[in-house]
Amino acid sequence: MLDYPLLLLFPAAMLYAAVSDIFTMTIPNRISVALIATFPLAAFLAGLPMATALMHMAGFAIVLALCFALFSFNLLGGGDAKLLASTTLWIGMGQLVPFLGLVAICGGFLAIVILAFRSFPVAALPVPEWALRLHKSGGGIPYGLAICAGGLIIFPKTEIFRALIV
Repeated sequence: MLDYPLLLLFPAAMLYAAVSDIFTMTIPNRISVALIATFPLAAFLAGLPMATALMHMAGFAIVLALCFALFSFNLLGGGDAKLLASTTLWIGMGQLVPFLGLVAICGGFLAIVILAFRSFPVAALPVPEWALRLHKSGGGIPYGLAICAGGLIIFPKTEIFRALIV
């Protein structure tokens, strides 16, 4: 009975994070907290063996440590770091490398699009405030969008998804 709402929680959280990051350049902590807090229930309902669930948690801890190292060098935003780690919790070690590869590819494409957008003069055009913020030279890139894209592409291949969809 709870399988489908839990199955929809991950994509909904990813989309909310992406939209929030685009419009405000922040990813609310409640998204990462929701993903972390609901993982044990999802793992239980999916019937993941304890060893597999622990490997998901190990992946989370490794990615969180690496992301906070990047954050400390100002190479990644704090919200992005937390979202990437909490997404890894749901993705698991089996799909971690493809997931991170997809995030990198999507992030590179996103950077190219944002840089191209910044090369066009938009000051005289009626663009919304959030678009002006993205247009600002030297401004950040909403990497939550790349994390969302990578997560949504790889999620159907995860153990949790396959177990909950049955």
